[in-house]
Amino acid sequence: MDDLDYTIAQLDDAYYPTPGKKGINRINNNLMFHPNKPVYKDHFGAGLDKAPNSADFYIHLGLNECFLAGGFWRPEPKVLRSIRDGIDYNGDDFKAILTKPSFEKLFGELYEDEKLTNPPKGFTKEHPHIDLLKNKTFAVVHELDREDVLDFRFKEKITEVYLEMLPFRRYLNEAASL
Repeated sequence: MDDLDYTIAQLDDAYYPTPGKKGINRINNNLMFHPNKPVYKDHFGAGLDKAPNSADFYIHLGLNECFLAGGFWRPEPKVLRSIRDGIDYNGDDFKAILTKPSFEKLFGELYEDEKLTNPPKGFTKEHPHIDLLKNKTFAVVHELDREDVLDFRFKEKITEVYLEMLPFRRYLNEAASL
């Protein structure tokens, strides 16, 4: 994990170092809040580039699914409002990132999560980017199969996905900091 952290830090000047101890999620479930879950999770998860209040990069390796993801998963209301304001101000740039062919090839569309049925407060249904503004999550996912994970070039695959996702995460971080 530390080697991957170092490699990505060399590729991105704005990278927030996240050593293994800080990046890897615990393997046990919190049974206090979820008493019916198994004691241990069936996956390992790690977050990289975890600067406070910013979109992170996540690695998920599990028995049933493996993926690389990044962005904001259901951010707090203040951050969500800032992202929506950023899209309102400069949604065309965000749309350009999302529709770039190499981006679409790796991620498809934004991660499907809960969406508002009506426009968020302060926006009309005629807004040119209303489809984006209704999102509660701003994240993308790149699915992996076992062959990807077991391939000796797995670290290169992670860095390739990281670099393709970088403009998306930078846009979100700039918007969230408003």
